[in-house]
Amino acid sequence: MLKDKLVLFHLFGFLPVSLISILDILIVSFIFYRLMRLIRGTRASQMLLGFFLLVSVALAAPLLQMEAFAWLLDQVRSILLIMLVILFQAELRRMLVSLGQSQVMSWFYKKESNRVIDAVVAGAVQLSERGYGALIVLVREVGLGPIIESGVPLNAEVSADLLTTIFTPRSPLHDQAVVIQSETLVAARCTLPLAEEVEDERLGTRHRAALGLSQESDAVCVVVSEESRSVSLAIAGELTRGLSAQQLKQRLTELMTRKEPAAKKP
Repeated sequence: MLKDKLVLFHLFGFLPVSLISILDILIVSFIFYRLMRLIRGTRASQMLLGFFLLVSVALAAPLLQMEAFAWLLDQVRSILLIMLVILFQAELRRMLVSLGQSQVMSWFYKKESNRVIDAVVAGAVQLSERGYGALIVLVREVGLGPIIESGVPLNAEVSADLLTTIFTPRSPLHDQAVVIQSETLVAARCTLPLAEEVEDERLGTRHRAALGLSQESDAVCVVVSEESRSVSLAIAGELTRGLSAQQLKQRLTELMTRKEPAAKKP
């Protein structure tokens, strides 16, 4: 067989290790790694812990002669997969999107223009023209569960009009930041950590919040100044100010679509 021909060595003298088995383990490990990164810091991690506890009790039930509990688990076993899909549908969707945007998949097809990036750029332009301040956070690899939970959940489709509406001064959600994860605006009025040390002491709260979050995560923060109407971008503790719409789109495409690594400050 092909698998026998690809055997590299035998572990402990009897367990064959082949190229296929190594590839199999790497794929499964990668899937679990991406899933754990996505649910880290969210309520899904607590649900997953509860699920593992339930599975552990289910495996121990026959040994402990818990006949009633074992019978109950046997009745729901057929719908267990459906229950998992329902409970973790948001996380599974994000994992599939994340896999589709990975560098490996980019070898097989050319990515189209990101609709979310276009919406963010158009929204920043509208906000700048109207003189409305704004702080928009785009999640990359590191989860922002605590930040998202500090705000008001929206789970809405990202659009320029929605961003403009949220940051209208009379809107109850205009203070602080909105968070965009994957293709969804997940929450508004989110509290961000402020940068304690900044090079320009004249920076306002929005810019300090953008710098603070970018120092603690790999998130991309777009800031629209209410006073100067300029658009800035904070990434890895660095603030780039006075970006045009074309420059903003180019940088967001590099950072989000191509997953360009964030350069840390020396």
